[in-house]
Amino acid sequence: MISSQTGKEQRLAWMLFAAAALSSLATLPLYFVGEEGILAVTSLEMGYRGDWLHLWLYGGDAQHGVFANWLIITIASVVGWDRVLAVSRAVMILSTAAAGGMTYLLVRRVWRDFALAVFSAVIFVTFADVLFYRGWLAYRDPLFGFLVFSSMAALWIAARERRLRWLAAAVVFLSLAFLTKGLTAYVFFATALFVLLLQSGERAFLLRPAPIVLMLLGAAVPPLWFSIVSHGGGEGMRMTSEILGKLSLRGAGDYAIKLVAYPTEVLSRLLPASALALFYLRRRPEARTRLGSDPEVRTAALIGFIGFMPYWLAPHSHFRYLVPILPLFAIVLAAAISKCGKELVAVTVKWLWVAVALKVVVALTAFPYYQRHYRGENYALAARDILARTAGHPLYTQNVSASGLNVTAHLDMLRLPRSPLTVPPPQWDYGFVIAYEPDPGLGQVAKHYRLGGDELYLLCRGKACDSANMKQ
Repeated sequence: MISSQTGKEQRLAWMLFAAAALSSLATLPLYFVGEEGILAVTSLEMGYRGDWLHLWLYGGDAQHGVFANWLIITIASVVGWDRVLAVSRAVMILSTAAAGGMTYLLVRRVWRDFALAVFSAVIFVTFADVLFYRGWLAYRDPLFGFLVFSSMAALWIAARERRLRWLAAAVVFLSLAFLTKGLTAYVFFATALFVLLLQSGERAFLLRPAPIVLMLLGAAVPPLWFSIVSHGGGEGMRMTSEILGKLSLRGAGDYAIKLVAYPTEVLSRLLPASALALFYLRRRPEARTRLGSDPEVRTAALIGFIGFMPYWLAPHSHFRYLVPILPLFAIVLAAAISKCGKELVAVTVKWLWVAVALKVVVALTAFPYYQRHYRGENYALAARDILARTAGHPLYTQNVSASGLNVTAHLDMLRLPRSPLTVPPPQWDYGFVIAYEPDPGLGQVAKHYRLGGDELYLLCRGKACDSANMKQ
């Protein structure tokens, strides 16, 4: 291991962790990216309605997790709703840092190795996908990943130390993960539970009456939520159908390519640690032997591999679905590099510093340039133009594409304290609506916006069209 590190080296490792986490603060001023508008729009609607139990989107219940929105609403209500995007990103940046902290805690409690714990946390926050994109993007994934991994880590610590309070913490984390994104939290948790039950010591604790009762209480959260809050099985059916949709096979050729490409994609998103670990292990076969003989590493690797398998084998999946098990990958890679020798750990840390420095440069230069010249700033400009063109008339939206959501989020903020935009009512005589494409049945084209590679249409109906024509 790397427990022979000096205090100075460990302090430098913590400085690297802090630098990686804080580097994401440079992204707070950026415009909307991808589908970040979803969290902003839903939080604005939930806050405006005062209904925190349903995910309101364009006036309808989207039947999805709400815990991320609870955090965003709480903070945005204090600092201002015009900062809802920055607040959303800040929540995810803190979630990423917290996941790194939980990685440290798990290794410290199970491996009893302070230096390896710090190194594992550092590797997690410097994974390319986490550092440059996933760790700060205002999607639910960082928060969901932190909560799911924390539930697995607390379960592991509980089983190792025979402590019910850690198991209670695992159930709380698991329940919040479900309220953040959905049922897949339980699949990850069940994977960790299955692997731990294979070990006699952990099995003896987990199969006692008190732990079983606690875990059953955790399992009862989804049906209670569906029956009390959702008033039926609609939300559960939607979550289940969403999962089953990933299993639909559309073409054998595409599936074969996906089976080959997905592991390669995962390794590339785990750079630079993944490449360095593979390179070092190839040069030092004795390190491979030591790594394979470490029972804790085998446990972490098995939980991670079983968690990876469904997304590898599913016809449709995305790397972001693996966020809950990325800390396990970080632990295995950290252990692999550490078993190759202290000098290679030092080399790895230098490469990780380079990655953080590159992230800062990209966040301060490349990202803003891209948003000014291709996609990002134009969301805000389109929203301002729409607000000016539609002044004094009803405005609706039914565009749930990434561009439509981001423009709507800007409009909702610009229109404050007026109500957020909704879909048009069944009967409406005049006004404007933001749509995907021209639709004579919905209205006349008042303005066409090109937003990078996307298109957005502002349609008008009735006397609102006279106003729109005057503003051409």
